[in-house]
Amino acid sequence: MARVVAVHGVGKQTLGEESLRRLWLPALNDGLTRARVPRPLTEPDVAVAFYGDLFRPQGEFLAVGDPPYTAANAEEGLEQELLLAWWQSAADSDPAVVPPDAEDTLVSTPRSVQAGLRALSGSRFFAGVALRAMVFDLKQVSRYLTDPGLRAQALARVTDQIGEDTRVVVAHSLGSVVAYEALCARPGHQVRALVTIGSPLGISNLILHRLQPSPVTLGGRPRGVWPGGERLVWTNLADAGDVVALVKDLRPAFGAQVRCAVVHNGATAHDASAYLTDRLCGQAITDGLA
Repeated sequence: MARVVAVHGVGKQTLGEESLRRLWLPALNDGLTRARVPRPLTEPDVAVAFYGDLFRPQGEFLAVGDPPYTAANAEEGLEQELLLAWWQSAADSDPAVVPPDAEDTLVSTPRSVQAGLRALSGSRFFAGVALRAMVFDLKQVSRYLTDPGLRAQALARVTDQIGEDTRVVVAHSLGSVVAYEALCARPGHQVRALVTIGSPLGISNLILHRLQPSPVTLGGRPRGVWPGGERLVWTNLADAGDVVALVKDLRPAFGAQVRCAVVHNGATAHDASAYLTDRLCGQAITDGLA
């Protein structure tokens, strides 16, 4: 089995294991180079746990791309709440984004959902992202957390790739949620480094309390289960402008042993490649392989 398992995030439904490995492998090695590691990773070293096709609509003649979602397709509950959280986070980091409290209504009507999507489309973070793609991303997060069958299939894709030789799991965005749950579901695994990048795991009211296994309560606050043994080192990297990684510091949610750092990805705040090429990411992977 591969020494490094990569777990992708949302919006990758039209790609696959090999195409993602071709994207991730050079970026991983750039991060290792920044960390001054002389030996690069090779293709056999890295496996991609791909689950994106689970969100891809079945092909039909005359149908192209993602479903033609509009603001009306963002459902009440988790999807609209997550939209509001993204909107507020974008406003906090981008002065050009009008904050939600400046709008006449809350995100609970088609008009206000449209306002939120419009505000996000004008932000630096979502620049160039089509409205239907934003709604599709919302639905991927929601479906993973609320559809037991799909969740089980996605988890199986990750656990199947983690073998006795696997020492590092690198997980991006929604993939960090899947990877975390997969490691929790494999007691006794030999993974020594979990590296989460652009992760939404720390969002208490939307993500944390929906995790499996359920968090415990310590000091009146939810605390996620540690996803491994004493030798596991968990490193979490977040860009200050990453709207998806709303909570940059995971220590209150998972314990003081999580190593958390803020990195600088420029205009591509949530892009996986930007995270992977950072020196801190390369060093975390190196430590796990040592």
